[in-house]
Amino acid sequence: MKTPSLFGLVPMVLAACAVGPDFKRPAAPAAADYGTASTPTLTRASDGPGGTAQRFVAELDIPGQWWTLFQSPALTQLVSDGFKANPDVHAAEAALRQAHELYLAQRGSLLPSLQGSAGAARSRLPTATLTPVTVSSEQIYSLYTAQLSLSYALDVFGGTRRSIEAAKAQEQISHFQLEAAYVSLSTNIVLTAVQEASLRGQITATERLLALQRQITQTVRGQLALGTASELDLLNQLASEAQTEATLPPLQKQLGQTRDTLTALLGRLPSEAPAEQFQLQELTLPSDLPASLPSRLVNQRPDVRAAEENMHVASAQVGVALADMLPQFTLSADAGSTALTLGHLFSPYTGFWDLGASLSQSLFQGGALVHRHRAAEAALDQAAAQYRSTVIAACQNVADTLKALQADADALSADEASDQAARKTLDLAQQQFGLGSISLVALLNAEQTWQQAEINLIQARASRYADTVALFQALGGGWWNLKGETSDGHSGPAN
Repeated sequence: MKTPSLFGLVPMVLAACAVGPDFKRPAAPAAADYGTASTPTLTRASDGPGGTAQRFVAELDIPGQWWTLFQSPALTQLVSDGFKANPDVHAAEAALRQAHELYLAQRGSLLPSLQGSAGAARSRLPTATLTPVTVSSEQIYSLYTAQLSLSYALDVFGGTRRSIEAAKAQEQISHFQLEAAYVSLSTNIVLTAVQEASLRGQITATERLLALQRQITQTVRGQLALGTASELDLLNQLASEAQTEATLPPLQKQLGQTRDTLTALLGRLPSEAPAEQFQLQELTLPSDLPASLPSRLVNQRPDVRAAEENMHVASAQVGVALADMLPQFTLSADAGSTALTLGHLFSPYTGFWDLGASLSQSLFQGGALVHRHRAAEAALDQAAAQYRSTVIAACQNVADTLKALQADADALSADEASDQAARKTLDLAQQQFGLGSISLVALLNAEQTWQQAEINLIQARASRYADTVALFQALGGGWWNLKGETSDGHSGPAN
């Protein structure tokens, strides 16, 4: 038996190159920044909470737990709770486990397939028309068979290896989608907490403003009774009070919905709202912020990395489609035993074996294989275009956020100045009222102006916090430094 000749193709398989393109990572953007107007080095500083000047450092890495920079233990605890209980994160973790198992299953296709079988049959032979098929001349007989079958599809042109490559890239897509889920969840929890703090501050200022409006209304009523104010004055004041009161229910509704959103992000039902509540003055604005260059951004953003792996999948599929057009080689072997009685199944002279090799080549399928190869190439072009679009959107996201942070600092400075001016005006009005040179209505109007400036100031401070959070998200969220902090204890790969 010359079995080596049947397996002589194995070394050739091991040495053969896989057909199709070898995937290479796209070149990183060569841009040195995000545009002259969108790359600040230091923002304007203001007095009061949230007025810290923020410095942008190109080489500054993003901590895995970037939310701790806001120095709020309650916020840190909520993010940790969200990682453990959020169902969307759990779904992404399960998707990654599924992709990993599918990759392992695909990798098994490189190895031979071995199957065992056993069978028993009871047959009746028409001896009048057919020669007995056994050494016995019995018309009715039993046949017992046990055998092993080996089949090995030789990966001569690398189609199987390209399929494994595609499965591995698909697993990486699931990995980066999981990282994106963690980044999105932590970002949304922090943003929701900032929104809650902003709304609580606005509600407090609005309630104070409404109380002032009611005091003014009572004063005007008294003046109307004394004849020093007209009914038109009272109507105007009532309208102003009603307008202020009308702004309070929407703020309260937003606060309630914000609490519901935060509860849902933590993987809880609305009745299980967290006890933690947030105020802007309890949060610290980070002073040093990262400003990663575009060349680093493409390694940091999970969506860009997922788009890159999508290109990898498409590239491997081109090789699979090309290999399907080429000859397919298969080795096979069978060994077993067959006997007329179960007791003689493995006795001498009942064994059998066979070895074989086959080659098949598709000769005509109506052009299907050619068109599938062309479709795979078109899918690769599509994936490449989608990758470029994702990179452009990522850079735009960072540029927009950097501009927003600049504008936020300028707006806060202006609102701070307006608030200080309104406060000084109120102080002067209080002095004049004490001297009897202005009326109570004038004093209350000055305090109302200050309270409205306070609302604007709260909104400006909240914008700085929110856009700072948005920058951490836009730059990738530091997932590569997040080790052992998630519910599955995963850590990101090196760039």
